[in-house]
Amino acid sequence: MKILIINGPNLNLLGVREKSIYGSENFESYFEQLKKEFPAIEFTYYQSNVEGELINKLHENGFSLDGIIINAGAYTHTSVAIRDAIAGINSPVIEVHISNTLTREDFRHKSIIGPVCKGCIMGFGLQSYRLAVQSFVN
Repeated sequence: MKILIINGPNLNLLGVREKSIYGSENFESYFEQLKKEFPAIEFTYYQSNVEGELINKLHENGFSLDGIIINAGAYTHTSVAIRDAIAGINSPVIEVHISNTLTREDFRHKSIIGPVCKGCIMGFGLQSYRLAVQSFVN
């Protein structure tokens, strides 16, 4: 099984920014834990702060993978282009969020990408990614 994890803008600052919301662990450390927990899965990880680069990565991989996990960050609420990229590929996509976006500012309550994703997992910290992986395994 092959799974790509895509993180969008500002997620390169995990472990540094707003620790009360996002925790103190950086994603690279957590990614190593995921790989150990699921040794049969071939993981790839990609992060960009640039919308077009995220779209390119979806296009490049969205016809050959067993699954894609995306935390589009703020683009979740604003990017019709990322939504269209997800809708245009064959690989199933799960939207994840570290925080429960429904308990935050009103503008974070609506996901533009959610309706074209297989599902959405939010509010479980970095474990949201593990839950998404488990949904692909099951």
